[in-house]
Amino acid sequence: MDTFAVRRVYDGPDPADANRTRVLVDRLWPRGVSKERADIDEWLKDIAPSADLRSWYHQDASRYEEFASRYRDELDDAVHRDVLDHLLTIARKQPVTLVTAVKDVDRSHIPTLLRRLGGSV
Repeated sequence: MDTFAVRRVYDGPDPADANRTRVLVDRLWPRGVSKERADIDEWLKDIAPSADLRSWYHQDASRYEEFASRYRDELDDAVHRDVLDHLLTIARKQPVTLVTAVKDVDRSHIPTLLRRLGGSV
C-alpha cells in the first residue's frame, strides 16, 4: 500500500480511506463542505503555500513552474519543516490520504508536497 494517496474533498471519502489518516493540506477550509462530510482526521493548514504565494499563482496559472519552485523554497522554512515532520510521523504509523479542494491537482501544491514527502503524483 502506498504511504500517501490524494483525494479531492468534494469527492468524499473513498472506501480505501477506511484504514488511512485523512489530512487536509489546504490553507482554507473547502467552501460548502461540512466537517462531517469532509471526514478529516487532521487539518495541516500550515503545510500549504502561503496566502501570498497562493494569491500570486491564482492571478496567472501559467506561472506553475515558478509557483512550484517558490513553494519548494517555502517548504524549507521552519514552520513548514515542523509540519512536514509531523505529517511524516503520522505516515509512519498509518498510510495518509492528502485531502485537497483544488480543481487541478496536477497543477497545484500537491505534486510538490508529494515529492518532498517522498511520494509521487
